[in-house]
Amino acid sequence: MHAALDPRISEFATREEADAYDVWFRAKVQAALNDPRPALPHDEVVARARARLERKMTAWKIQDEAD
Repeated sequence: MHAALDPRISEFATREEADAYDVWFRAKVQAALNDPRPALPHDEVVARARARLERKMTAWKIQDEAD
């Protein structure tokens, strides 16, 4: 039987779901820590994200104008 969790306290329905998520999350964090690639400065990440968003917004505007 699965131990039910209080939805006011946990986003998971059961303790097993919470434990499985914890294992998955910890593995993702460890993989990121083990990543040998150099870290990117925050400003560069933000600049790349803004450029990507701008390209998408431009594409949506062009598509909207074509309709």
